[in-house]
Amino acid sequence: MTRVVVDVMPKPEILDPQGKAVTSSLQRLGHRGLEVRQGKRFEITVAGELTEERLDEIREAAEKLLANTVIESFVVRVEDQQ
Repeated sequence: MTRVVVDVMPKPEILDPQGKAVTSSLQRLGHRGLEVRQGKRFEITVAGELTEERLDEIREAAEKLLANTVIESFVVRVEDQQ
């Protein structure tokens, strides 16, 4: 089995209130110089062989379901199996 990860993040021009809240909390705790943008991570386990067609299927699912592509960008990557 192979794990494919889809990372979804707000586009740079989109406000990220959750990230700003975390950034403020980190500063209050003494962690200066850090800026947080909060996103989502989806882990997809693929049974059987991971083909380019399966990856295309996952990319399509990410574009249509996992990310709102108007305000978010996404990256699909295969995670190393250990």
